[in-house]
Amino acid sequence: MQTPRPSLNALRAFEATARLRSMSAAANELSVTHGAVSRHIRSLEDMFGVVLLHRGPHSTDPTPEGSRLAEGLAAAFNTIQASIEQLKPGPLTLSCSTSIMMYWLIPRIARFHERHPDVELQFNMNHGQIDIVRDKIAIAIRNTMYEAPPDVVLRELTTEWVGLVCSPEYMHSARIRAFDDLDGARRLAPKTRPKAWQEWATAFGHEGAALEAHDGFDHFYLMIQAVICGLGIAPVPRMLVLDDLRSGKLVAPFGFVPGPHKLVLWLAPHVISRPDSRALVQWLSDEFADSERDTPVAAAPAPRVARPRSIDTDVARRVSAREPDGMR
Repeated sequence: MQTPRPSLNALRAFEATARLRSMSAAANELSVTHGAVSRHIRSLEDMFGVVLLHRGPHSTDPTPEGSRLAEGLAAAFNTIQASIEQLKPGPLTLSCSTSIMMYWLIPRIARFHERHPDVELQFNMNHGQIDIVRDKIAIAIRNTMYEAPPDVVLRELTTEWVGLVCSPEYMHSARIRAFDDLDGARRLAPKTRPKAWQEWATAFGHEGAALEAHDGFDHFYLMIQAVICGLGIAPVPRMLVLDDLRSGKLVAPFGFVPGPHKLVLWLAPHVISRPDSRALVQWLSDEFADSERDTPVAAAPAPRVARPRSIDTDVARRVSAREPDGMR
């Protein structure tokens, strides 16, 4: 007697529900009704004779049997999607944070289009974990503070240089000339990087310094705008403030130092051999190298000193006119 096979639509409905922990969310993702998802899952439970989901008032969690089935289905659907992409490639999707998009990518992406006018490119705004296949992402720019998925190919871009930035007016009014002056400064930080001040202090040579943020912002781009408006001083990756340093909107009183993280690319294995993907990877690598090489910012002070030398205000206003030592 032939064993009945479950419906592919039912399996998709169950996998989405188990992954999203919600039948409503699964219904939205699959463009079907909540009732259809519920009926599909009930049909699977009747067929297998086991309960696949714990149905609660606020969430729907898989049972142990459901978790095993969901894990296998997720891998199978990803394999199917990857096979389709290889036969019928769509546009390249580049994923990065909104801050990188605003402050680094948008000012430069026209050069990529000029060099590769036939490459169709679209964007995914995300700074954390992703599913390369499900989200149809070809390349993601990420910080090494996030663990890479097991199915991606890693390509290192550059070390992330970090420094404190503020407006010239704020540096003058707060009298920021040396490390100890930060005690009386209004310290800002992004909520996406809660250890930003401690990481900067350690990289600068003051490990264990008690520097906590007074105000937190949901995104780097909001915090940078607050700093430009003179609301305080903040630790920022150098790549996000290159143009504002050049224009004089911001100064970096203590320069920049290599931070604890690196910038890397997460590459989808099923698109890595495509010509357009290779072109984008090469362009990103070249652009990051060029922006590091041409960065006109002040040299960072030597690490592990007890107290940096005072910085004259007029010199600090010209902080964007010099290039750091050890730049590539």
